[in-house]
Amino acid sequence: MIKASERVGVHSHIRGLGIRNNEPQPVADGLVGQIEARRAAWLVVQLIKKGKMAGRAILFVGPPGTGKTALAVAIARELGPETPLMALTGSEIYSAELKKTEVLMQAMRKSIGVRIRERRWVYEGVVEKIEYKFDRHPLNPYQQIPVGGIITLKTDKETRTLKVDSNIVYQLLQRGVSEGDVIWIDEETGRVTRAGRVKGYGEYDVGASELVDMPKGPIYKEKEFVYTLTLHDLDEMQSRSESIISLFFGAPEYKEIPPDVRAKVDKTVKEWVENGRAELIPGILFIDDAHMLDIEAFSFLSRAMESELSPIIILATNRGYTRIRGTDIESPHGMPLDLLDRLLIIKTQPYTPDEIREILKIRAKEEGVELEDTALEELVKLGSERSLRYASQLLAPSKILAEQKGKTTVTVEEVQQASKLFISTKESAKYLQELEEKMLK
Repeated sequence: MIKASERVGVHSHIRGLGIRNNEPQPVADGLVGQIEARRAAWLVVQLIKKGKMAGRAILFVGPPGTGKTALAVAIARELGPETPLMALTGSEIYSAELKKTEVLMQAMRKSIGVRIRERRWVYEGVVEKIEYKFDRHPLNPYQQIPVGGIITLKTDKETRTLKVDSNIVYQLLQRGVSEGDVIWIDEETGRVTRAGRVKGYGEYDVGASELVDMPKGPIYKEKEFVYTLTLHDLDEMQSRSESIISLFFGAPEYKEIPPDVRAKVDKTVKEWVENGRAELIPGILFIDDAHMLDIEAFSFLSRAMESELSPIIILATNRGYTRIRGTDIESPHGMPLDLLDRLLIIKTQPYTPDEIREILKIRAKEEGVELEDTALEELVKLGSERSLRYASQLLAPSKILAEQKGKTTVTVEEVQQASKLFISTKESAKYLQELEEKMLK
């Protein structure tokens, strides 16, 4: 069985840009090297915070494996833990089910959060006593159904007994509410929320319930609820509510969300913001391999940058001069010149052997791989000669090979064995050249 701690992402170690006193550190927050690129990214973060990025986007350019995606993730981390980050590659927009512009629009709206604040009158307390009343089902005399109940709630200030209807009883049963649980009952909608189990009440040696503090103050109170959704979440909710099919079968009718639905959501969100009920959290839309986009997608992004509700768009590419997809025109990075003029372009440099060594140390620690010094140096050599990405990918196979031999530490022997089993891109290309005549075309 795979442990949760072992399921790590490629950039799960990134915590930020590693800036201290406005200067990037050689190794910090999971980033190594790329000093100039990180300094530029830090200025981008300041521009975003001051609201001066409207109508512009960012483009990272550099060879493969030079940290372009890591820098995009780091920018999102610097903007705060609640900043939405939506990442996709240029090829993902070519979907058989959705139009290219629809894929991009959904990605953009997934990159914009809406923090909604609601004040509701609720009954909140610890369930001290609960009794249900049952009666025969009107259509099935052999079945009983809940028709009401009595629940006693308690806080540090008072105790109160409430009569509740069958709707609330159903919810209490569905949520498995029992004595000692802390719950909220919305006065207007009757919605029941189980917050967890109060600390110190019937402690178990083993239990899955979250422990919470005893509620304070009166049982009947006005309570503020804060929750964050994306614009795309609100789009889907609105489209489902307008779909007759969804009312019967519980599924959205639309694969593509109609423009009028989005217009209604935008109008509602603006009203919420003006009334102080919500605030927007602009996030990051990161598109890797941006050279895979075509002229239609680039035109869409150019218009999107001018929109009031637009995330920070970050593009990345490892291409030089190449043809703009959908045209016969060659251009830097395969992008239209009018779009390039509106981008803040940041270059990334190949890593030095010392920087590769530090990155591999970080990745090995993140993936729980113990490396002997000789094994680390062999990976550094492979990273310098072939690619950093290739060397990083050998960490997990090398660990498994070591475990099969009963070792707890990876040695140079396992690294060399893994490099023979899994060849690099350069070796693959050389292999194709050697056997070109025998390969299918």
